[in-house]
Amino acid sequence: MVKIKICGVKFIEDVKFLNSLPLDYIGFIMYPKSPRFAGNLLKELLLSVEKAKKVVVFVNPEYEDIKYALNSGADFIQLHGNETPEFGKKIGFERVIRAFRVGDNLDFKILEPWRKCHAILLDTYVEGIPGGTGKTFNWGIAKNAVNLGYRVFLAGGLKPENVLEAVKTVNPFAIDIAGGVEAFPGKKDFRKIRALFEVLKV
Repeated sequence: MVKIKICGVKFIEDVKFLNSLPLDYIGFIMYPKSPRFAGNLLKELLLSVEKAKKVVVFVNPEYEDIKYALNSGADFIQLHGNETPEFGKKIGFERVIRAFRVGDNLDFKILEPWRKCHAILLDTYVEGIPGGTGKTFNWGIAKNAVNLGYRVFLAGGLKPENVLEAVKTVNPFAIDIAGGVEAFPGKKDFRKIRALFEVLKV
């Protein structure tokens, strides 16, 4: 059964709602330019999670920022910038989800140094936006990554209306949804989240 990650959570009330569901991962964004930026609430948000694995998302962070997140209760660090494999190794590959943005194609050689990570995440490439675009990409590329043995988190434009097709096409390890279950950026729509779980029958 595909695992589910809801990302971009920034309100305690949303965490409490998600605690009532069989959610596998919950993501908090520490990228100040994002409308889903958790900011100073990060520690409180992490402490509010009861069961799901806690993922903190960064774009080109300082190592001190990573340490703060891990010390505050993060289970995984998701990297969305130009971070090197050496930086990932310093964190501990087993704690890293490495994101790659996919355009018309993907050079699979760039994935290889990250093979020991907890997972790779494939999101849609949009110029100047490191993630959370709300747009899909060619899922055949993600399927090829799965066939090459990578543990893939599939992101980019997923929502209750298309997630089942995405899962059937790619067979990812997990699906990663932010904007597809929101009322507005950062505020989750509980009705849409229930619909997501109903579609996936989990």
